[in-house]
Amino acid sequence: MPRVDNEDFYRGALDAHGETARGVHWISTETQEVRFKVLRDFLPQDLSDVTLVDAGCGFGDLYCYLEREGTSPGRYLGLDVMTSMVETARRRTGREILICDVLRDPLPEADYYLCSGAMNNLTRDEARQFIRNCYHACHKTFVFNLLKGRINSGIYNFFLPREIKRLGEELGAEPRVQEGYLAGDFTTAFFKHHKEPAC
Repeated sequence: MPRVDNEDFYRGALDAHGETARGVHWISTETQEVRFKVLRDFLPQDLSDVTLVDAGCGFGDLYCYLEREGTSPGRYLGLDVMTSMVETARRRTGREILICDVLRDPLPEADYYLCSGAMNNLTRDEARQFIRNCYHACHKTFVFNLLKGRINSGIYNFFLPREIKRLGEELGAEPRVQEGYLAGDFTTAFFKHHKEPAC
Protein backbone atom coordinates (compact mmCIF):
# COMPACT_ATOMS: atom_id res chain seq x y z
CA MET A 1 0.00 0.00 0.00
CA PRO A 2 1.51 3.39 -0.96
CA ARG A 3 1.69 6.01 1.73
CA VAL A 4 -1.21 8.46 1.82
CA ASP A 5 -0.22 12.12 1.54
CA ASN A 6 -1.03 13.68 4.91
CA GLU A 7 -1.72 17.13 3.50
CA ASP A 8 -4.21 15.78 0.96
CA PHE A 9 -5.76 13.36 3.45
CA TYR A 10 -6.49 15.95 6.11
CA ARG A 11 -6.92 19.13 4.07
CA GLY A 12 -10.29 18.11 2.59
CA ALA A 13 -11.67 17.05 5.97
CA LEU A 14 -10.35 20.20 7.62
CA ASP A 15 -11.88 22.42 4.93
CA ALA A 16 -15.22 20.61 5.18
CA HIS A 17 -15.53 20.19 8.95
CA GLY A 18 -13.13 22.67 10.55
CA GLU A 19 -11.39 22.12 13.88
CA THR A 20 -13.61 19.22 14.94
CA ALA A 21 -13.27 15.46 15.36
CA ARG A 22 -14.56 15.03 11.80
CA GLY A 23 -11.88 17.47 10.67
CA VAL A 24 -9.30 14.81 11.60
CA HIS A 25 -11.35 11.93 10.14
CA TRP A 26 -13.08 10.69 13.31
CA ILE A 27 -16.74 9.83 12.87
CA SER A 28 -17.74 11.99 15.83
CA THR A 29 -16.48 13.65 18.99
CA GLU A 30 -18.20 10.87 20.97
CA THR A 31 -16.24 8.04 19.34
CA GLN A 32 -13.03 10.06 19.52
CA GLU A 33 -13.51 10.48 23.25
CA VAL A 34 -14.30 6.79 23.75
CA ARG A 35 -10.83 6.13 22.37
CA PHE A 36 -9.30 8.80 24.59
CA LYS A 37 -10.87 7.23 27.68
CA VAL A 38 -9.41 3.81 26.85
CA LEU A 39 -5.97 5.35 26.32
CA ARG A 40 -6.28 7.24 29.60
CA ASP A 41 -7.23 4.10 31.51
CA PHE A 42 -3.76 2.65 30.83
CA LEU A 43 -2.06 5.60 32.56
CA PRO A 44 -1.56 6.22 36.30
CA GLN A 45 -4.42 7.94 38.11
CA ASP A 46 -2.25 10.92 39.06
CA LEU A 47 -0.50 12.55 36.10
CA SER A 48 0.64 15.69 37.91
CA ASP A 49 4.32 14.65 37.92
CA VAL A 50 4.22 12.94 34.52
CA THR A 51 5.73 13.96 31.19
CA LEU A 52 3.40 12.93 28.36
CA VAL A 53 4.02 13.11 24.62
CA ASP A 54 1.03 13.02 22.27
CA ALA A 55 2.44 11.66 19.00
CA GLY A 56 0.34 12.86 16.09
CA CYS A 57 -1.55 15.32 18.27
CA GLY A 58 -3.65 16.90 15.52
CA PHE A 59 -5.65 19.80 16.99
CA GLY A 60 -4.67 18.91 20.57
CA ASP A 61 -8.00 17.18 21.26
CA LEU A 62 -6.44 14.62 23.60
CA TYR A 63 -4.97 17.32 25.80
CA CYS A 64 -8.30 19.18 25.86
CA TYR A 65 -10.01 15.95 26.89
CA LEU A 66 -7.53 15.33 29.73
CA GLU A 67 -7.91 18.90 30.92
CA ARG A 68 -11.73 18.62 30.96
CA GLU A 69 -11.41 15.41 32.95
CA GLY A 70 -9.14 17.16 35.45
CA THR A 71 -6.20 14.88 34.72
CA SER A 72 -3.86 16.95 32.56
CA PRO A 73 -0.21 15.89 32.90
CA GLY A 74 2.51 17.88 34.60
CA ARG A 75 4.15 18.38 31.23
CA TYR A 76 2.40 17.78 27.92
CA LEU A 77 4.18 17.89 24.58
CA GLY A 78 2.36 17.46 21.27
CA LEU A 79 4.02 16.32 18.05
CA ASP A 80 2.58 16.58 14.57
CA VAL A 81 3.98 16.60 11.07
CA MET A 82 1.48 19.15 9.69
CA THR A 83 2.14 22.84 10.29
CA SER A 84 -1.57 23.73 10.22
CA MET A 85 -2.31 21.14 12.92
CA VAL A 86 0.57 22.36 15.07
CA GLU A 87 -0.55 25.98 14.88
CA THR A 88 -4.11 25.05 15.84
CA ALA A 89 -2.97 22.79 18.69
CA ARG A 90 -0.72 25.52 20.09
CA ARG A 91 -3.60 27.98 20.09
CA ARG A 92 -6.13 25.56 21.60
CA THR A 93 -3.94 24.02 24.31
CA GLY A 94 -1.47 26.75 25.20
CA ARG A 95 1.09 23.93 25.50
CA GLU A 96 4.32 23.07 23.71
CA ILE A 97 3.57 21.60 20.28
CA LEU A 98 6.40 20.71 17.89
CA ILE A 99 6.49 20.06 14.16
CA CYS A 100 7.92 16.54 14.10
CA ASP A 101 7.86 13.51 11.83
CA VAL A 102 7.88 10.57 14.24
CA LEU A 103 9.27 8.29 11.53
CA ARG A 104 12.29 10.46 10.73
CA ASP A 105 13.04 13.02 13.41
CA PRO A 106 14.70 12.55 16.82
CA LEU A 107 12.04 12.18 19.49
CA PRO A 108 12.00 13.82 22.92
CA GLU A 109 12.13 11.48 25.89
CA ALA A 110 9.10 11.29 28.15
CA ASP A 111 7.54 9.06 30.79
CA TYR A 112 4.62 8.16 28.55
CA TYR A 113 3.82 8.36 24.86
CA LEU A 114 0.24 8.24 23.56
CA CYS A 115 -1.03 8.03 20.00
CA SER A 116 -4.67 8.15 18.93
CA GLY A 117 -5.37 7.53 15.26
CA ALA A 118 -2.19 9.01 13.82
CA MET A 119 -0.93 5.67 12.46
CA ASN A 120 -4.10 4.71 10.62
CA ASN A 121 -3.04 6.10 7.25
CA LEU A 122 0.61 5.04 7.37
CA THR A 123 1.73 1.90 5.61
CA ARG A 124 1.89 -1.19 7.80
CA ASP A 125 5.70 -1.05 7.84
CA GLU A 126 5.63 2.65 8.76
CA ALA A 127 3.14 1.97 11.56
CA ARG A 128 5.49 -0.65 13.01
CA GLN A 129 8.41 1.80 12.82
CA PHE A 130 6.29 4.53 14.42
CA ILE A 131 5.54 2.15 17.31
CA ARG A 132 9.21 1.23 17.71
CA ASN A 133 10.31 4.86 17.72
CA CYS A 134 7.74 5.95 20.32
CA TYR A 135 8.42 2.92 22.50
CA HIS A 136 12.15 3.62 22.54
CA ALA A 137 11.54 7.30 23.42
CA CYS A 138 9.34 6.59 26.44
CA HIS A 139 10.58 5.65 29.90
CA LYS A 140 7.49 3.75 31.05
CA THR A 141 4.71 3.03 28.56
CA PHE A 142 3.55 3.69 25.01
CA VAL A 143 -0.25 3.51 24.57
CA PHE A 144 -1.84 3.62 21.11
CA ASN A 145 -4.86 2.57 19.09
CA LEU A 146 -5.15 0.94 15.69
CA LEU A 147 -7.86 -0.26 13.33
CA LYS A 148 -8.60 -3.97 13.74
CA GLY A 149 -8.95 -6.42 10.87
CA ARG A 150 -7.45 -8.00 7.78
CA ILE A 151 -8.89 -5.48 5.35
CA ASN A 152 -6.77 -4.33 2.41
CA SER A 153 -7.42 -0.62 1.99
CA GLY A 154 -5.85 2.07 -0.16
CA ILE A 155 -6.25 4.61 2.64
CA TYR A 156 -6.09 2.90 6.06
CA ASN A 157 -3.99 0.13 7.53
CA PHE A 158 -5.47 -2.64 9.67
CA PHE A 159 -3.84 -4.98 12.16
CA LEU A 160 -4.81 -7.94 14.27
CA PRO A 161 -4.14 -7.58 18.00
CA ARG A 162 -1.94 -10.67 18.01
CA GLU A 163 0.37 -9.07 15.42
CA ILE A 164 0.88 -6.06 17.65
CA LYS A 165 1.33 -8.16 20.79
CA ARG A 166 4.05 -10.07 18.97
CA LEU A 167 5.78 -6.80 18.03
CA GLY A 168 5.68 -5.74 21.69
CA GLU A 169 7.23 -9.00 22.79
CA GLU A 170 9.97 -8.57 20.17
CA LEU A 171 10.71 -5.14 21.66
CA GLY A 172 10.92 -6.61 25.16
CA ALA A 173 7.70 -4.92 26.28
CA GLU A 174 4.81 -6.27 28.29
CA PRO A 175 1.91 -5.77 25.84
CA ARG A 176 -1.69 -5.43 27.01
CA VAL A 177 -4.63 -5.10 24.63
CA GLN A 178 -8.10 -3.64 25.17
CA GLU A 179 -10.89 -4.52 22.72
CA GLY A 180 -14.67 -4.31 22.62
CA TYR A 181 -15.15 -0.58 23.22
CA LEU A 182 -15.77 0.23 19.52
CA ALA A 183 -16.19 -2.06 16.52
CA GLY A 184 -13.04 -2.32 14.42
CA ASP A 185 -10.70 -0.67 16.90
CA PHE A 186 -8.28 -1.80 19.59
CA THR A 187 -5.86 -0.16 22.01
CA THR A 188 -2.50 -1.52 23.09
CA ALA A 189 -0.11 -0.52 25.85
CA PHE A 190 3.55 -1.51 25.69
CA PHE A 191 4.83 -1.42 29.29
CA LYS A 192 8.55 -1.32 29.89
CA HIS A 193 10.01 -3.77 32.38
CA HIS A 194 12.00 -2.12 35.14
CA LYS A 195 14.50 -4.29 36.93
CA GLU A 196 14.83 -3.91 40.66
CA PRO A 197 18.22 -2.48 41.65
CA ALA A 198 20.69 -5.04 42.98
CA CYS A 199 21.33 -5.03 46.75
